[in-house]
Amino acid sequence: MRIRIVTPAPPRTTYGNRITAERWARLLKTLGHRVLISEEYQSKPADLLIALHARRSHESIARFRQLNPNRPIILALTGTDVYRDIHENSRARRSMELADKIVVLQPHALRELKHANRNKALVIYQSVESPTRLKETQRSHNADFQICVIGHLRPVKDPFRAAMAARTLPASSRIRVLQVGAALSKQMARRASRELQINPRFSWLGEVSRARAFRSLAQSRVCIISSQMEGGSNVLSEAIVAGVPVLASRISGNIGILGENYPGLFRVGDTARLRYLMLRAETDREFLRDLEGHTSNLSSLFKPEVERRTWRQLIGEF
Repeated sequence: MRIRIVTPAPPRTTYGNRITAERWARLLKTLGHRVLISEEYQSKPADLLIALHARRSHESIARFRQLNPNRPIILALTGTDVYRDIHENSRARRSMELADKIVVLQPHALRELKHANRNKALVIYQSVESPTRLKETQRSHNADFQICVIGHLRPVKDPFRAAMAARTLPASSRIRVLQVGAALSKQMARRASRELQINPRFSWLGEVSRARAFRSLAQSRVCIISSQMEGGSNVLSEAIVAGVPVLASRISGNIGILGENYPGLFRVGDTARLRYLMLRAETDREFLRDLEGHTSNLSSLFKPEVERRTWRQLIGEF
């Protein structure tokens, strides 16, 4: 099949939607399809459209349906789609109506869909491709207890929550917070610069390659995902596969993967609770093992062959 993937994320960027689109393109090519990625659909021939983001890709979805009334559309819902736009934006809702199938990235997202859309929806977990694993002994060579926060700096990610929690740690703590990701606004850049000035436990790499970001993740003792909203975090699946324990905000997008009873959850914006969990992860070996045990049980969900098999079955329906 000739497959067109549209995503609002530009090429040569490390936005989550772009990473997902490029992974799906590689995967679909291994299944024998011809795949092109673009930021919008114009009018080039295609047998199937895969669109990421219901609201921002609406014009592409509507144009494809108009020009190709009998050809299928698969809509992949992002976090802002699932937890905001489909509830309040008519274009996002119309995109769901036009789609033949809807893809979500974790099972709790299905709860946000009305019955008619839920019937044509399925979960596809975001796989992780051949990460470089570091053994625990390699991580422990560093005298510091490195905690990473990976993702571009924007308000919805609440990116400085870990840095704020680290400010009041006891002097005996070896915790250092490594922030990885570009500031997407001047305000975020100023905020990061300010944190560097006032917080000796904080460092910021800025935007780096995906390989460098994964290396930072694999070298960390804990990964923190403090987002206010997630559809299904790439970083979360990467941390699970890399064997790095996670402390995560108690939001649907994280709970859908980690489970309701995961011991490393904290309320959005709860700095005091996050500080407690960070310190406990550093000082309580049993707690850290418990986190590792929970995440290691999930790693099979994110195998590339599982994602490939799901896509083969989905496209086979058309």
